Amino acid sequence: MAAMKILTSAGLFLALCALGLLTMAICTDYWYETDARRHRERCKNYANKRNDPGYIYISNHNLPLQMPPLKRLESTGNGPEAAPLIRGKRHFVAAASAMESHCSRQFNSTISGLWRKCHREGFDLETEDLIYKGIIQRCTPVKYHYSSSILPRNLPVNITKTIRQDEWHALHLRRMTAGFVGMAVSIILFGWIIGVLGCCQQHDLMQYVAGLLFLMGGTCCIISLCTCVAGINFELSRYPRYMYGLPEDISHGYGWSMFCAWGGLGLTLLAGFLCTLAPSLSTPTRTTSHKPRQENGTV
Repeated sequence: MAAMKILTSAGLFLALCALGLLTMAICTDYWYETDARRHRERCKNYANKRNDPGYIYISNHNLPLQMPPLKRLESTGNGPEAAPLIRGKRHFVAAASAMESHCSRQFNSTISGLWRKCHREGFDLETEDLIYKGIIQRCTPVKYHYSSSILPRNLPVNITKTIRQDEWHALHLRRMTAGFVGMAVSIILFGWIIGVLGCCQQHDLMQYVAGLLFLMGGTCCIISLCTCVAGINFELSRYPRYMYGLPEDISHGYGWSMFCAWGGLGLTLLAGFLCTLAPSLSTPTRTTSHKPRQENGTV
């Protein structure tokens, strides 16, 4: 009996801690983080070199890199000194065009949660100045409804159709993430209330039901976290890559809110295991029934 009470109390305590971690994860915005300081520094240095009078810039629109013209080869010569010169120009122009395409988009250091996406404080000084002046907002809400206004303009029809389909898919993943984590918190809270009532009334069935509800809430939490990871990976691999992908020099990863959610998942499953195991340790009470004494003349 004492072991059953210890297991039940431990399970309810772990479930309460899991509720706290999941609530903290839902209310905070550190699910996914990006750090674009190194990328912005590289683009700033590249722009300063472009503005330098001694910098020679060759546009990629005027240089056929695959097959140089025959006259240009003849003017540079056909000797062994011409091949390294042409190869060096190709590498130089390719690196310059790649850097120019990466710096054409504006990347900021951001944090993302279930409900909003914010600029990281103290990471980008130019962005902080714009936020202080009120030109841009620190945080923007995450949309859970489809809106055609977020689609870019002046794109071919096939690319626009692909972006619209991907937007619907990403929206579906975001809805699943928020919906299932909300269901997980509700089920765990309901199971905790039933477990507390069963512990007060010493009702084994209620404690067993509470353990099953904890396991059900853990299952919903698993679905929510898996769809969240799938949604982030899908956003990074969307087509076209130059609009939705991240350059290699931008560091990104999951924040502490995501780890709080995973910690809440682990505690929930452990609480469900303890609460379902506790009723099996209770000693059943044996009721002894006395036979009535047969009196004389009665059968």
